[in-house]
Amino acid sequence: MRKLYLDFFKARGHKVVPSSSLLPTDPSVLFTTAGMQQFSLYLSGKKDPIKDFDSRHIATCQKCFRTGDIEEIGDDTHHTFFEMLGNWSIGQDENGYFKEGAIKYALEFLVDTLKLDKNRIHVTVFQGEGNIAKDEEAINLWLKYGIPMERIKLCSKKDNFWGPVSATGPCGPCSEIHYDRGEELGCGRPDCGPNCDYCKRVVEIWNLVFMQYFKNEAGEYELLSQTNIDTGIGFERLLSLLSQTSASYETDLFADVISKLEELSGKKYLENKKAFRIISDHIRSSVFVISDGVEPSNLGQGYILRRLLRRVVRYGKTLGLSSQFYLPLIDLVIDKYKDIYPNILVRKEEIVEVIKKEEEKFEATLEKGLSVIEKMLSVKKELTGEEVFDLYQSYGFPLELTEEIATEKGISINVDEFNIALEKHQSISRAGAEKKFGGVGKDAGEEGAKLHTATHLLHAALRKVLGEHVEQMGSDINAERLRFDFKHFQKMTPEEIKQVEDLINSKIKEDLEVKKEEMELEKALTSGAIAFFKEKYPDKVNVWTMFNPQNGEVFSKEICAGPHVEKTGQLKGLKIIKEESSSAGVRRIKAVVNQ
Repeated sequence: MRKLYLDFFKARGHKVVPSSSLLPTDPSVLFTTAGMQQFSLYLSGKKDPIKDFDSRHIATCQKCFRTGDIEEIGDDTHHTFFEMLGNWSIGQDENGYFKEGAIKYALEFLVDTLKLDKNRIHVTVFQGEGNIAKDEEAINLWLKYGIPMERIKLCSKKDNFWGPVSATGPCGPCSEIHYDRGEELGCGRPDCGPNCDYCKRVVEIWNLVFMQYFKNEAGEYELLSQTNIDTGIGFERLLSLLSQTSASYETDLFADVISKLEELSGKKYLENKKAFRIISDHIRSSVFVISDGVEPSNLGQGYILRRLLRRVVRYGKTLGLSSQFYLPLIDLVIDKYKDIYPNILVRKEEIVEVIKKEEEKFEATLEKGLSVIEKMLSVKKELTGEEVFDLYQSYGFPLELTEEIATEKGISINVDEFNIALEKHQSISRAGAEKKFGGVGKDAGEEGAKLHTATHLLHAALRKVLGEHVEQMGSDINAERLRFDFKHFQKMTPEEIKQVEDLINSKIKEDLEVKKEEMELEKALTSGAIAFFKEKYPDKVNVWTMFNPQNGEVFSKEICAGPHVEKTGQLKGLKIIKEESSSAGVRRIKAVVNQ
């Protein structure tokens, strides 16, 4: 199916571009949620697709991850990880296409290539809202290409206006293509059709976005300097439709994983759909998220991963599965996708290690925690915020997991009280950290500047010696030393430590220039500056570049708010005094600079 789609658009002059990472460069969103995210600068006219792709026309199969529907996993249509097939026409010239080209290609692919029945195709069109007019052009084009008015439905902005992905960005009205799966799946109401509230007889399969606007920071819609086409097909949903199944869990994407779960548990999928589907979805998602560099934690992307893995363990318990039951499932997922996304095979050992360690952390308290929560729920109609927080702090139960278990028992919990208790705990922790580290921070003098500069040199050297997977996971500077936490899955050898140290000292000896530039965050990211978004960056950031003034060769380029020296020679030298484990998949280096 992937090949059919990509070959179809390749034959029509589209450049096939590989999927980008699940971790976006936009700090305002946690994950890549749509195929257009890697092209946002092109869609807004800030970058030239001809220069970078040699084409205005692009097609992709993009890895995506959405967090808003985790509680819905287990039904017929929701997934956390999914793939999105998409095609774009960016800007218009004699080679560009807009609404007519998008509609024509979509019908050709669905009817001529996939052999779907054109008489079962319904479409929705934007009805107009506020100062954005009804999409008469799209209506007339659907009529021109053979979709009668009775199968064209006008819908509001809620259903037929797409984007932007974050607070600001390109967006526009859209036409969604829906397919009638048959009367036997319907609700029988005379007005049944696309977006029916009562049944899933008519399902959406393809969204054609006519990108004409840019939503600015004031929430206003300005006309874009160019028009773009941005389309997306949910790959799993399309496979389900073509397989004539009610859910993609019943297609060949999940068949082997579900069969293995039946074998391991001795239970039948049809009698345990929810648990089987949650485990299948979450293991697949976890494999991809870890392969793109996420670690379980209590913040951001890491928190989502922790949530998924702890749900896997919990639902494994409900099926009577033993520890590490997921290992053969990981093998099956990797085998299924390795030819399309080879990175998951390259990082298999790391993926397994991360999941094992997270299970070990949770297993230590899971049985006791489940016993405590079951006891609470047997005598209460509501759990207080303090009780929920205690489950979180003492047994590692994320709020959402406690909510889920409580909901199954018909018990409510006080989320507001939980948030108050969590904030109180975090405030105490922050105060303790400030007291502990005393901090040579961004307002420090010469010593702080040296240590900030040394940290950048260390980061760059680690990436060059150990590989690009190395990412900063945390750092701390005090008057005596720097501490740097980074992603790496094994103890560094003495040879590797020496290589890193020697490389840093050679760059100190070269007396690299250290240049500071203030620029817009978006420009900083596109310029190649490293940032891993452990914090939310302001709109304007400082980019520090260390380069050889003789040949212009750049050694390090990072976004940082701290002070730095003017030349690396001011450091005189660096000595690594300790390399140790910090947490699962994270190593820690302590180092000093010579006086």
